[in-house]
Amino acid sequence: MRISAVKAADRFLPENLSKQLNPWLMRLDQLLDGSSEHAVAQRVSLIAFSVRIISAAIALVSQVIFARWMGQFEYGIFVLVWVTVVILGNLSCLGFQTSVIRFVPEYLEHGQLDCLRGILFTSKAFALGLTTCIALIGAAGVYFFRETIEYYYVAPFMIGFICLPMIALGDTLDGTARSRSWAFIALTPTYIIRPLLTLLVMSIAHVTGFAPTAMTAIISAIIATYVTTLCQLLAVNHRFQNVVVHGPKAIRFGEWFAVSLPIFLVEGFFFLLTNADVLMVGRFMEPDKVATYFATVKLLALVHFVYFSVKAGAAQRYSELMHTHDHAQLGQFARDTARWTFWPSLAMAIILLFLGKPLLYLFGAQFTDGYPLLFVLVVGVVARASIGPAESLLNMAGKQKICAMVYAFTLIVNICLSILLIPVYGLAGAACATAFSMVFEATTLALTVYNRLDITMFVFAGRSIADPAAHNPKNHL
Repeated sequence: MRISAVKAADRFLPENLSKQLNPWLMRLDQLLDGSSEHAVAQRVSLIAFSVRIISAAIALVSQVIFARWMGQFEYGIFVLVWVTVVILGNLSCLGFQTSVIRFVPEYLEHGQLDCLRGILFTSKAFALGLTTCIALIGAAGVYFFRETIEYYYVAPFMIGFICLPMIALGDTLDGTARSRSWAFIALTPTYIIRPLLTLLVMSIAHVTGFAPTAMTAIISAIIATYVTTLCQLLAVNHRFQNVVVHGPKAIRFGEWFAVSLPIFLVEGFFFLLTNADVLMVGRFMEPDKVATYFATVKLLALVHFVYFSVKAGAAQRYSELMHTHDHAQLGQFARDTARWTFWPSLAMAIILLFLGKPLLYLFGAQFTDGYPLLFVLVVGVVARASIGPAESLLNMAGKQKICAMVYAFTLIVNICLSILLIPVYGLAGAACATAFSMVFEATTLALTVYNRLDITMFVFAGRSIADPAAHNPKNHL
């Protein structure tokens, strides 16, 4: 049983110091033990933040090892293939991995257990079935059009498609676990266990004499993904046995799909937006340049994980507040999540700019060419962090369509800028296109949240700002 921080301070610290620390220690106790929805959201975000810190360290170490073993060219091939496969796997869920976060709390709240069983089954079956078909079509497409594809990409892409079903199932299980605020079971398989297993399998292959090629790395990632996802499936199913007993399933596929499709467009455009720069560099430049750019972007994960951590803890709370119709509390919580996102992100960005060059040097001396790009990319990342997980709020509020339009337009801006800038300015052009797109995305999302929900979701909005919709009978909830 955890000892209260307040009691520990009273026991071991001088009285005057204990009194000064009491307000902060009480907040710490509330964060770690509080049962309120706000405390749960903060705790889940803290867990997600911790997981992503560990994940970023694992990813950095593993990618450095991969780059050192494989060299720039083979590493660049692996990066482009794996990023493409992960994008396709995520998109193939068609939004069910997020809509399940919205429906599970609703069905539990209203005791609709038949519907709960139905969406838990349908989300997993749909992800597996659709991605299997996409994997077969993708492999066939690569084979039939192999003459128009660079020869060194053909075999890795065909093998990589084997991983699609497990990536999609893993994303769905992530959302299913997050719907119950099970942060560890949601995040650790994808962000800790899978990269560790990939590194382990790749290390075994390297020690036993297999050539450190892109193909070896891809097969290692496939093995790790299958093992991780199947174990996560068993864990999530076991946990849900304590939530709902076996029984009949009510399948409302049309209703779920109608909600999931706009979410798919939102998250699909967002996921493409966060990876489009790597794909566009791969389209216009050689694998060694892809490797340098990816290594630079990988360092930015040290900043990005703050946003993803807050999003993991906030989505369910957004959904709950939407159902209670407490607009003032929703607005305040939204501004809180913006602060939770921005300040840690800003601190991490500053640290990254100081340590960026030596960190890139770990990948290899040639990778330090990407260091100037960090100064450009960080601008976009910090701007994006200033509004917190705004798109998650829009999704939970039923504003998926307008959110999808924002991301679609942002993606178009990013692609157009990449086409214009990369052939002329190379990697610098890719960085400028990405940074500008992220600033545009943040501005547009903040304005959309304000116009559609009457909430000022911005880090500098301030806790004392009155919510304009709190006294507005025409609020948009």
